[in-house]
Amino acid sequence: MLIIRSGILKAGMLAVAAVCAVAAVEDPFPTFRDLLLRPDDPFPEPIETAAGAVTVAVVEFASLPIVEDFPARMMKMIDVPGAEQLFVSDAAGVLYGVSYDGVAVTSWLDLREPRWGLVGPHWAISAGKMHFHSFAFHPQFAESDAPGFGRFYTFVTTAAGGGDFTPGKRPHDKRTRDTVLLEWRSQDPGSAFYDGGSPRELMRIEQPYRRHNGRQIAFKPGAVPGDPDFGLLYLGVGDGGGRWDPLNLSQNLGRVFGKILRIDPLGTNSANGRYGVPADNPFALDSYALAEIWAYGVRNPENLAWDARTGALLVADIGKSTVEEINVVTPGANLGWNDWEGSFRVVIGWRTVAERMRQCLLWTWSGTWDSHYQYSRTVSLRNPRAADRVTYPVVEFDHLDPLLGGERGENRVAVTGPVVYRHEAIPQLNGRVLFGNLVNGETFHVDADDLPDGGQEAIRRVLFSHDGEVKPLLRMIKGHCAERAGYRRSHVSLRFGTGPAGWLFLLNGCDNVIRRVVAGAARGGAPRRAKSGEAPA
Repeated sequence: MLIIRSGILKAGMLAVAAVCAVAAVEDPFPTFRDLLLRPDDPFPEPIETAAGAVTVAVVEFASLPIVEDFPARMMKMIDVPGAEQLFVSDAAGVLYGVSYDGVAVTSWLDLREPRWGLVGPHWAISAGKMHFHSFAFHPQFAESDAPGFGRFYTFVTTAAGGGDFTPGKRPHDKRTRDTVLLEWRSQDPGSAFYDGGSPRELMRIEQPYRRHNGRQIAFKPGAVPGDPDFGLLYLGVGDGGGRWDPLNLSQNLGRVFGKILRIDPLGTNSANGRYGVPADNPFALDSYALAEIWAYGVRNPENLAWDARTGALLVADIGKSTVEEINVVTPGANLGWNDWEGSFRVVIGWRTVAERMRQCLLWTWSGTWDSHYQYSRTVSLRNPRAADRVTYPVVEFDHLDPLLGGERGENRVAVTGPVVYRHEAIPQLNGRVLFGNLVNGETFHVDADDLPDGGQEAIRRVLFSHDGEVKPLLRMIKGHCAERAGYRRSHVSLRFGTGPAGWLFLLNGCDNVIRRVVAGAARGGAPRRAKSGEAPA
């Protein structure tokens, strides 16, 4: 009898183990290579280092001040018609006004001031996290009789409050932080400083984790009254952080995370009544989806950009472990994450198989489950671009490319840009999509009129001429980081800025210097600067 009972017990344990083993894997089933080996290089042919490279000159244009012993981490730079100056933001919480000659730099709006009520326990730039993500000025900002007069918007992450949008299931007992969309109203658009009152809160998002929160916001440049996009604000919202989007929010149309949103900031038909939802949004009539969603399946949308010639919207989405990507965004598009990274299927990692078996057995015998565990995943190179309803990248590049100087897991690769450059001011770049590696500053271009169909074969470099020498951006600024900002680092934090008449700027988070890209060689000094307060012709 004892032998029979022992045999039954063993059989039961084997049955439980078998069930747990089956439950530990999921579709798509990972192969032995997927589970036990790192993925091969998806693009083994490296990016060309010389062939097709474009060389442009750069000149120093303006310098931002150091904030709390940290160099400025410049996030966005644009020209605002009617404001008579350029605007550039520092992630630390300051929006600067910059004169057209680059001489005058003023703190136009400081979000850290106590009177705005935004400074909380999570507003700390020392951790290196972004908090003042982005800003956008209404296209009617300078039109005195228009509804959008004086209005502009900021997207910031601050202390937790009460969210309009939540992740549903909280990964921790305590809330981490909220990302908030705010509307401000300036009395005089040409003022040297913000002269309005306290902001109006339009939207608040409860964040599940500390990363991949809010990203860029923007109005479509060039849209005029009567255009479907005029006055509508696009917002890039990250997946909320956590490894591999553990709450599966990006593919959940009932959640705001991992999405590109499109709203009317002057409307009132949203659930909270503080903004409008356009009737032509792709999910406006679907009860199962948030009406604000324009596209979904993004991880960490770094920037939004429009092609002035075609009207196409492009987004740069920062990858997890293998691929960085740039996508063309159409209404209702699924950009893949977290089922796909670039052109490649995301599968569970071998640690997840083992952990799921352990969790299953633990639950079987004790009834407990570790809900905080974040499962590991990897990328399979089998059957790329195999799903019919996914919008795959037009451009993507691999973390292992020699130009990027990193290995997987070292966080040395993150896409930045894009900018679709359509101007004769810099002929070498006219008709090119510009983007790069945010970390080491490598800058690239592809043909805007003949976009690739994925991969990195079409990618070519942009090099910079400065002081008679041609070099990548990192070599140009590395010495300045220590000399001017007293800060030694190899993390460039490259971003692009735009201005009037085809002006193009290079921003960084290392030496506080804004650099302007110009067509000619840098020898002989900078091109003629406009007079203070004067826009270029």
